[in-house]
Amino acid sequence: MLIKLAWRNLWRNKLRTGIMLGAMVFGLMGIVVMLGFMSGMVDNMVHNAIAWQISHVQVQNKRYLENPDINATIVDSEPLLQRLSSDPQVLSFSARFLVDGIVGSAHSSKGVRINGIDIASEAKLTPLSEHIEQGEWLSEKDRRPILVSQKTANRLKLRVGSKAVLTFTDSKGEVTGAAFRVKGIFKSPSTNFDDMNVYVRIHDLRKIAGMQGVHEIAVLMRGNQSADDRQPVVRFRKLIAAYTTDANEVRDWAQVQPLLASMLATTGVSSAIMLGIFMLAMGFGIINIMLMSVFERTQEFGVLMAVGMQKHKILGLILLESLWLGVSGAAMGLAGCIGLIQLLQVTGLPLGAMAEGLGAYGVDTILYPRVSVSEYVTIFMTVAVTALIAALYPARQILKQHPAAAMAEKH
Repeated sequence: MLIKLAWRNLWRNKLRTGIMLGAMVFGLMGIVVMLGFMSGMVDNMVHNAIAWQISHVQVQNKRYLENPDINATIVDSEPLLQRLSSDPQVLSFSARFLVDGIVGSAHSSKGVRINGIDIASEAKLTPLSEHIEQGEWLSEKDRRPILVSQKTANRLKLRVGSKAVLTFTDSKGEVTGAAFRVKGIFKSPSTNFDDMNVYVRIHDLRKIAGMQGVHEIAVLMRGNQSADDRQPVVRFRKLIAAYTTDANEVRDWAQVQPLLASMLATTGVSSAIMLGIFMLAMGFGIINIMLMSVFERTQEFGVLMAVGMQKHKILGLILLESLWLGVSGAAMGLAGCIGLIQLLQVTGLPLGAMAEGLGAYGVDTILYPRVSVSEYVTIFMTVAVTALIAALYPARQILKQHPAAAMAEKH
């Protein structure tokens, strides 16, 4: 009975209730879409970092992490590679020979990290081979091919077939180098990554450096891993660590890029703050609506109290009216949010002028929002609880009045 009465009371003033519901619907749609794009952007950064740069797990010599010396190669890398190739949890892996050096052309030069890679394994590990803007992926038939980024090619005025000279310090501490031919020009989501990396075949780089071994083994685990849940990656890291010696360090993506992990952790806090601000504003709106509603019916409540209606039932009636308002607004708002999010997950949001700036952080030029089912449920429950709390003050104002005084009240 109280539930039906509360619903009817809510619609006594259709204009006022409609305005409040409209404000809740559009407010919820705005805040949820904003939170969705925040989550989508951070997820995109993590996904691109794992796919392009760090993978799920990396193995390096501990000495190499302290000081990236060319001689600090991974200890017993071959047995480790054999274990990885037979592990069913490993999706793909790639061993890399890394050198910090200089790439130069007839026009200019710049500092880069020279990545000596196995062509086949790197193509399975990263999407690099699928993002060649000009030219082709590295092959075994060419003589000293090299991949450079679009950004590096523009700066050094290189094109496919141009000669690029790599210079670095070899294993004996002497400056060495060789000429390469540009086989392809790539472009990744991260402009910083593009600016700092070039790729050559691992055996070409080893021959010039005069040594064997690898400096880094990057590993991807099988299965679609959520960036929010690090536990599977931590267990995978411990598994890989058991395959190698204590001289090597095994790190997961969050340890390789702690800033990215920190950004992911603070996204939840930022979302909670934004949602809290919206709920506070909505709560004041509901308080205003309910105050107007109960004060218009002061005489009515006075009569109910005079004829013996218990105060807790009057309190329940007012709380139910506010709850109906909150639940209706949340339901319509989230229904609109789901439709809008589904549409934006297909079309995306082009970043336009912001794309270049966000590209430094590895963000794609088109963002797609992400809102989980649990987040929708949390928002719905938060709105309902906020509506109940907001009704307490108006209910207290009417319940503290004496029935005779309430019946004599005129509005």
